[in-house]
Amino acid sequence: MTDQPFITTVERHFLDRKGRNPHATAEFSWLLSGITLAAKIIAAQIHRAGLVDIIGRTGRTNVQGEEVQKLDEFANDTLVRCLGYRDNVGLLVSEEEDEPHVIKERGESGKYIVLFDPLDGSSNINANVSIGTIFSILARDPKVDRNDVLAHVLQPGCKQVAAGYVVYGSSTVLAYTAGAGVHMFTLDPSIGAFVLAQENIRMPEAAKIYSVNEAYEETFPENFRRYLRWAKSADGGGYSMRYIGSLVADFHRTLISGGVFLYPSTKKSPEGKLRLLYEANPLAFVAEQAGGLASDGRQRILDKKPTAMHQRTPLVIGSKQEVERVLRA
Repeated sequence: MTDQPFITTVERHFLDRKGRNPHATAEFSWLLSGITLAAKIIAAQIHRAGLVDIIGRTGRTNVQGEEVQKLDEFANDTLVRCLGYRDNVGLLVSEEEDEPHVIKERGESGKYIVLFDPLDGSSNINANVSIGTIFSILARDPKVDRNDVLAHVLQPGCKQVAAGYVVYGSSTVLAYTAGAGVHMFTLDPSIGAFVLAQENIRMPEAAKIYSVNEAYEETFPENFRRYLRWAKSADGGGYSMRYIGSLVADFHRTLISGGVFLYPSTKKSPEGKLRLLYEANPLAFVAEQAGGLASDGRQRILDKKPTAMHQRTPLVIGSKQEVERVLRA
């Protein structure tokens, strides 16, 4: 009989960190299983998108003023249902909704807060472009009144217990960090589990790649325009531009291949476009744990103190040397 290789799932991998992380407990692993279950359900629906009536708009707009796609709604409902029954989840906060879900019946046991962008890049589904889910996990502050919901939600990114993303592409990949490196898992459809593919991923310190929507270059602040002129010039070393238009996909490529992703403020969006709590914070946590950097152009993303649930921010994220190069501009 041939020996089968040992399979390490996300939940098993996290429990193996017991002793190195105070949150590496069976109950926290149960929370993570809610995220992986939701990701598997969402992935299955995405792969059937051309066969069922799940593509297109719902006809309504979300709190961000954006048109809601049918897949956005499905992904959001799936995450709420899968996480809402975890006893240790007290609050669920979605980019798609006006207010947090307070899981009241959990009483004193609901000590964790899960924030998420249920389906980043969903408008690209018709073009078969990779899209994804981004998540961030905070612990309720014991010093804060339990009924003061926003005070618990509006914590800086440096307080995150864990964060990560799922990218739905040619394969479904989950990457997460809990403050001890970044680890990547691939969904094996034959057994229905996310299986460890690579531990302790390190982002290349430098790579001549920049990722930005250059259609808006003329509306960027001058320092960003100066950097882009340099990067494209012969003196700048001839950087390549790679831009997918789906944040999760662009960040995943940057994590693996290096470079820098830019989403500056514009004349139309002077505060930036990306959401601090659901996009910038979790990806910044992942980037830093992989040896990269993340900034809003003025300060470290993880040091920003949120002032609103749907606060927006500029974002410069990627390889350490490349982010520093942008900031020097």
